[in-house]
Amino acid sequence: MNLHINDTFNKELPADKSRENSPRQVLEACYSFVRPKVPSNPSLIHVSKEMLQAIGLNDSDAQREDFLAVFSGAKVLEGSDPYSMCYGGHQFGHWAGQLGDGRAINLTEVVHKDQRWALQLKGAGETPYSRRADGLAVLRSSIREHLCSEAMYHLGVPTTRSLSLCLTGDEVLRDVMYDGHPAYEKGAVVCRVAPSFIRFGNFQIFASRNDVANLKKLTDYTIKHFFPSIKGGTKESYIEFFNAVLDKTLAMIIDWQRVGFVHGVMNTDNLSILGLTIDYGPYGWLEGYDPNWTPNTTDRQQSRYRYGNQPSIGLWNLYQLANALFLLVEDAKPFENALERYKTEFGPAKTKMMRAKLGLASPMELDVDLFETLEDTLVLVETDMTIFFRRLAAIEKSTNTDDALSIIKEAFYPTIEDLPEATIDQWKRWLQNYIDRLQKEERSDEDRKTAMNLVNPKYVLRNYMAQLAIDAADKGDYSIINELHEMLKQPYAEQMEYQKWFAKRPEWARHKVGCSMLSCSS
Repeated sequence: MNLHINDTFNKELPADKSRENSPRQVLEACYSFVRPKVPSNPSLIHVSKEMLQAIGLNDSDAQREDFLAVFSGAKVLEGSDPYSMCYGGHQFGHWAGQLGDGRAINLTEVVHKDQRWALQLKGAGETPYSRRADGLAVLRSSIREHLCSEAMYHLGVPTTRSLSLCLTGDEVLRDVMYDGHPAYEKGAVVCRVAPSFIRFGNFQIFASRNDVANLKKLTDYTIKHFFPSIKGGTKESYIEFFNAVLDKTLAMIIDWQRVGFVHGVMNTDNLSILGLTIDYGPYGWLEGYDPNWTPNTTDRQQSRYRYGNQPSIGLWNLYQLANALFLLVEDAKPFENALERYKTEFGPAKTKMMRAKLGLASPMELDVDLFETLEDTLVLVETDMTIFFRRLAAIEKSTNTDDALSIIKEAFYPTIEDLPEATIDQWKRWLQNYIDRLQKEERSDEDRKTAMNLVNPKYVLRNYMAQLAIDAADKGDYSIINELHEMLKQPYAEQMEYQKWFAKRPEWARHKVGCSMLSCSS
């Protein structure tokens, strides 16, 4: 393989002085050198052709033995020195101390067409940050990460990517629901790709230890390579850096809200410094619209990371990053101003996003009330968010409320006949208000529909779809992985050949493990 290796993280930042690969506290270091575990019988399941090309490879490269060897962990690329990052984090609101890449190993950085990519194996074995875990991953969670990374990219949501998915040939013991019933599953490795995998927690760990020297080195490195418009090394540059991270984080969460994505584990160690969606564990899409829904069984009681709370958690996490960077600035006021700006700007950003979803080109004061009453109306009946907004584009300025209700009823889980009269009346009131608002628009119905269909996806990776792919793959059938991967490249297109996937969650999936609630087990 002809990859242009150009490592920086493990060349410019301090390394762990020990190469011992055992769980331990790692001090005064950004990473530890580590080698992937050699799999017993690796095989390649799927490759993203787009990511192949992005890093400078082609289809024939993916068929070579050394491609499988490198991206399953069996072989280390010549000229590279793999490592795992050291970071800390707040988990479910509580400081957890040192965490780190417990089962992620950064292979190398490559540059192609002036774009830097870090290549990282997830599930390739133990690292010094594995604590009591084995550092491995299973096919189930690896399929979900591989598919969702690419699906999110094509939805226009900032995200890490996925190059490849391999079976290791090894069995991995997992307790899926943490209920005392562990079972062996097929081991797998995903090669994740991003400009960088630096997280909020990378900065937090140094701040927690009052290691200002290494905190400064990491921050200067991050600014130099990923925020080149900022001239680093000064207190002013660190404030500018924080503001840039804040902007990226806000934009990412607005996109999550737009498509109905729920991350599930918004711990500070799972927040990318580049504003990328990172760490696809127990995620999900809103199917029945419910702002209080979280896909994470661990979060079932608190629902800290529920859909409706994601904006607030984004702010909370930024507070923690500000606390870390404060050590470089020693002045709280600039951080307070930035965090206040998040609060001030999030509302208008959400309003702009909702106008786009509803096809409203000309801003009007009454729009905010229209949005708020819509959210109140959506929760009256179990309503599929994706189907509702996609079908809404078919309503025209001349549509009456009865016909409008018929257009969107496909999104309701119960039938119209099963709905209380008061619910139907409220839906009709909202639809009438929406139609009245459309009549104030100069844009034609056809132009509005086209615009709405560019922000309201027809296809998303619903949990039941991922589970069907998992169930088939467990039997050696990878056709659903291939089909979903291809379909999700064009989530806003009609793609009538995939119409069967434009459907509400089937009833069999309502309470099935992997379809309704998921654990962090992977």
